[in-house]
Amino acid sequence: MAENGEFSFSSGGMKKAAAAAAFSNGLPKIQTHGREKSENGICHDDSGPPVKAKTIDELHSLQKKRSAPTTPIKDGAQQGNAAFATISEEERQKLQLQSISDSLASLTRETGPKVVRGDPARKAEATKVAAEHHHYLTPTISVSDSALKFTHVLYNLSPAELYEQAIKHEHGSFITSTGALATLSGAKTGRSPRDKRVVKDETTADELWWGKGSPNIEMDEHTFLVNRERAVDYLNSLDKVFVNDQFLNWDPEHRIKVRIVSARAYHSLFMHNMCIRPTPEELEDFGTPDFTIYNAGQFPCNRYTHYMTTSTSIDLNLDRKEMVILGTQYAGEMKKGLFGVMHYLMPKRNILSLHSGSNMGKDGDVALFFGLSGTGKTTLSTDHNRLLIGDDEHCWSENGISNIEGGCYAKCIGLSKEKEPDIWNAIKFGTVLENIVFDEHTREVDYSDNSVTENTRASYPIEYIPNAKIPCVGPHPKNVILLACDAFGVLPPVSKLTLPQTMYHFISGYTALVAGTEEGVKEPQATFSACFGAAFIMLHPTEYAAMLAEKMQKHGATGWLVNTGWSGGRYGVGKRIKLGYTRKIIDAIHSGSLLNANYKKTEVFGLEIPTEIEGVPSEILDPINTWAEKEDYEVTLLKLAGLFRKNFEVFANYKIGQDGKLTEEILAAGPNF
Repeated sequence: MAENGEFSFSSGGMKKAAAAAAFSNGLPKIQTHGREKSENGICHDDSGPPVKAKTIDELHSLQKKRSAPTTPIKDGAQQGNAAFATISEEERQKLQLQSISDSLASLTRETGPKVVRGDPARKAEATKVAAEHHHYLTPTISVSDSALKFTHVLYNLSPAELYEQAIKHEHGSFITSTGALATLSGAKTGRSPRDKRVVKDETTADELWWGKGSPNIEMDEHTFLVNRERAVDYLNSLDKVFVNDQFLNWDPEHRIKVRIVSARAYHSLFMHNMCIRPTPEELEDFGTPDFTIYNAGQFPCNRYTHYMTTSTSIDLNLDRKEMVILGTQYAGEMKKGLFGVMHYLMPKRNILSLHSGSNMGKDGDVALFFGLSGTGKTTLSTDHNRLLIGDDEHCWSENGISNIEGGCYAKCIGLSKEKEPDIWNAIKFGTVLENIVFDEHTREVDYSDNSVTENTRASYPIEYIPNAKIPCVGPHPKNVILLACDAFGVLPPVSKLTLPQTMYHFISGYTALVAGTEEGVKEPQATFSACFGAAFIMLHPTEYAAMLAEKMQKHGATGWLVNTGWSGGRYGVGKRIKLGYTRKIIDAIHSGSLLNANYKKTEVFGLEIPTEIEGVPSEILDPINTWAEKEDYEVTLLKLAGLFRKNFEVFANYKIGQDGKLTEEILAAGPNF
């Protein structure tokens, strides 16, 4: 051993040893070249310098660097947030934390909880931040246990950070073979529309749609505040909460700032995908949100509270600009709750909010697609020859069409790469997979397995779709396509609609469900959903219909009714119209060629139907031609017309305008028999 403590060998000894080895086993000697000894005679394993850290903890601290704003502090404030202008980064973070504390404030105390940024698991970092920021948030009265603790805020975390939180702390969270995050939504695997409540006050009593047929079930403000207090107290009792500050509506003139406070990484990642993600520059000047969601879904409401019928309650207060979620962890409640808010806020700006898909051709022609589940809305609006503006929620303003959301929420049951390649390929890192089933070893998802629920879903950013148009905006639509899957087999494959007819069928929102699995159910079942989204609208359906007609007339859009259902007889007798034929019809609408076709009018519904379309057999364009028994066709046609008329009774007495003339035109556009 050398004097310096390192092992060393003389060159002679090395040669003798090598020779002995070569002699003993017959192998040639291995020569090494190009590695020079250092000055002290030590031969290192590599040529790089050693790490700068002296301990393992210090080494780990070097692995991640702090994110910093990408732009300098601006002179002046954006969107009226003067408090965020010309201040230091430290002061900006203090104001941001103060804003979050105010959001979490109890109504019975002067101040909000003491909040600090960071994961409570990182104790050293948390202690440091707490020392920096706690002094200006200390409550002055009503001291309680919750007032003595810090609530750690995990603010606008990245998908990678949210993956870590979910995997570590949320039972049922796994990474699938394609990199998506598999999660469970608990006992509720779908929305709970009967548990949704809206505060009825002096303003909303007159503005909103109440009563028969309305999705709005009333509650008073006191009960809302009771539930809000319950949700806020629950969130404040936790060691950490997730806070997302994001936007709704891609039109920058009309976007809405939303804040989502939640207890689960799953919910935070879901909303990260579904809302529009702010840039670092936009986040710097975010300021006070326009609307706040308190998602305490893991905690039940008190069913002894007035207006509560179960342990679940989704409560909307439009005056306070707040939503409270108790007793359900299903993430779709947040998405559709905000959609309801947009259905209230946007019409006040003369902007039409729409439950529709939208795409745009290479010449800038935009089409809207309305349709209930099973009508083919997603399939037909996803067209590789056209850009996707959005798949579900839109606004139509004076600037044109804009997507409300920043992501897609696709059904997964029965998903295959052949049928839906875009959705299949979008399920990768960053995507949330709700309630799916996967192989415990390979983590490969079985999309045909409905063991947890039939309503399996994938949430992913819209950028994951290859032909998505970013930003998600477009000019005024040229075509408004209403899709119906008519299982009675009496509606034509395509009809050109007048404006009153467009309004009538838009208000009706018709499709038909085929015979289910219940014993004795053999007849198709008609389903009507006003504006093709009755569960989410806030105003009376005729108000949205009037806005739609006004914008269509102003911008020269044409209405179409497209039947993707049955032909030649009802379900069980006829056959479903081939998807290839429907695509040819949609292509003819997009190209404008269908406007120049010859038309004839049908009986009862009075629909204008073309006599020929390229690539589509002419005999199927008039449904009576495909029925073998003409009398059965007449009977079935009158039956469906009667269902339309009965459904429309609830809207018949609602007057649009002072003289009610528009209401009369809409009623006259319905079936006549």
